[in-house]
Amino acid sequence: MNFLSENSNDSLSLGKLRDTLIRLEDTIIFALIERAQFARNVSIYKPGIFKYEGSDDFNGSFLEFFLGESEKVHAKVRRYQSPDEYPFTGPLPEPVLPPLNYPKILKPNNINVNDKIMKFYLENIIPTLCADGEDQNFGSSATRDVACLQALSQRIHYGKFVAEAKFQDQKLQPKYIEYIKSRDSEAIEALLTNKKVEESLLKRLRRKALTYGQDITESGGLNLDIENTSRCLKINVDVVVELYEKWVIPLTKEVEVIYLLERLDE
Repeated sequence: MNFLSENSNDSLSLGKLRDTLIRLEDTIIFALIERAQFARNVSIYKPGIFKYEGSDDFNGSFLEFFLGESEKVHAKVRRYQSPDEYPFTGPLPEPVLPPLNYPKILKPNNINVNDKIMKFYLENIIPTLCADGEDQNFGSSATRDVACLQALSQRIHYGKFVAEAKFQDQKLQPKYIEYIKSRDSEAIEALLTNKKVEESLLKRLRRKALTYGQDITESGGLNLDIENTSRCLKINVDVVVELYEKWVIPLTKEVEVIYLLERLDE
């Protein structure tokens, strides 16, 4: 989304939001493909394995250390002033660049589910995405982990903008207000949910993962038969689909519901 657009309503259109979410699918799939080329390397997720010069008081894992250091740099170039970016770590330094004037699209909120993203990524995605064992590519693995985590965070927190756009629908707004006032989170989720869109998303993801996971030959040929190509793919297609089905979609809905429950607060 172009948050610098002078027309906030145009920036909030569901069509533009969906275009952004579809582009993020590509970002996430390619990030997963990059991570899948390395072994699981569980050492980078365990506290106390590595020592960090100048950070004697830090006792976390290498991934936590690397993620924190990366976010400090990103914070200095105002990454986390953007309304679609949320850090995993803190406190972070102030930006060295002057602030940008983003349109006030969202109601002020402090919703951040990165702890849940980190948990499902480490416990459910890495074990199925990567081969067991350690190949000593610790830095490369952590670099790809950070890319995956940041892309997933952006995708899931976009739920706030989707929720706001749907709330602005004049036909549905009275229902949203009714359910918000009654604190009926299940009814809000049902109103937000479009099963056909979700089914189309999962089909598109499977096709993308199958396509991007292949090596394109000199003739440009692609084999889109999953059963015949699964043994030579760079990534397990089912991992990508299950990532969205079991984690990304439900957690995005959770963000949407929490945001709307706070939508009428002063």
